[in-house]
Amino acid sequence: MAPHGFLTSVGSILKAVAHRFGLETKLLEHHLRAHWPAIAGERIAAHSRPDQIRFKKLYLIVENSVWLHQMTFLKPALLEKINEAAGDRLVNELVVRVGEVEQVKSENEKGKSGEPFAPADRRPEMSPEVLAEASAHAAAVSDPDLRDRLTAVMAQSLTAGPARAGDPNRPPAQAPE
Repeated sequence: MAPHGFLTSVGSILKAVAHRFGLETKLLEHHLRAHWPAIAGERIAAHSRPDQIRFKKLYLIVENSVWLHQMTFLKPALLEKINEAAGDRLVNELVVRVGEVEQVKSENEKGKSGEPFAPADRRPEMSPEVLAEASAHAAAVSDPDLRDRLTAVMAQSLTAGPARAGDPNRPPAQAPE
């Protein structure tokens, strides 16, 4: 792990440590699970999921035999995308199996179905005090998107959730009008 200059980037240090301890495939597994729709594409991701990497083989789970057959045609392109996402040739082969695939919702579908947020027409009215309290608790979060979502979840919970006995800081739920 010789530095290329006086300062070495944290990313290159972490990559070298992951390589030294054999964690590259575990990190790639996590990356694939977290970013599968972006790597494989929304359509493929809706019908498949990465399972594990063993001996440079990525095991994919697909929902039925039709997708198993379809993956035989998509393997070369998918392998290229996976190795491109890895930044190295960590996967040489795809092994496809039929199994249960959780439906991962795209960002556009989240919020429409009530998960994780209720649709706007079913959300209870939030008082300015509740919004201010939720905003104050989420202020330490640096990511603005995450901070806004966290504020909305906390405010929704404070407004709609039942008051817990013995919790003087939690306001009682507002009755629907």
